[in-house]
Amino acid sequence: METIKELREMTGVSTMACKKALEEADGDLEKAIELLRKRGEAKAIERSDRSASQGIVATYIHGNQRLGVMVQVGCETDFVARNEDFVTFARDIAMHIAAMNPLYVKPEEVSHELIEKEQEIWKAQLVSEGKPEGVWEKIIMGKEKKFREESALLTQAFVKNPDVTVAQLMTDMGSRMGENIQIVRFTRYSL
Repeated sequence: METIKELREMTGVSTMACKKALEEADGDLEKAIELLRKRGEAKAIERSDRSASQGIVATYIHGNQRLGVMVQVGCETDFVARNEDFVTFARDIAMHIAAMNPLYVKPEEVSHELIEKEQEIWKAQLVSEGKPEGVWEKIIMGKEKKFREESALLTQAFVKNPDVTVAQLMTDMGSRMGENIQIVRFTRYSL
């Protein structure tokens, strides 16, 4: 199931098509991608290399006027940037940022200094829980992965539909628009 999810995020193809391709490829991710590309289904991979230099800046201001978000969402053409579905998508992303308070766009952007501080806390917790030192590394790796995913916008479950991540939502939008869609950056203001 995890491989299907990964293939779906990479290709923007439906879950069933991913499952079928993985079955045909005997679980080999690269072969499954190749099969999907041959069928013309894996458009997101081809689009990801294209520049997303157009786009919009969307905003969200919470009802109490004490929380606001600005997010830059990129696309390839100004035609898509003016599309109502694209604009709605960008506004939904701004609202999600307001609700979920991510710190970064991608998990790999989480700063090394922040991870080091968290690791110190996790080690202290493991000591107080009496966990044997032999398992610390594996536990800390798992905690770091989870922390990165929770801190990054793209790996968070979308606030309006927790069954999909923001990355999946972005890939779906790219498939519908026929372009490379990217969440470039965001700023969240709070009083």
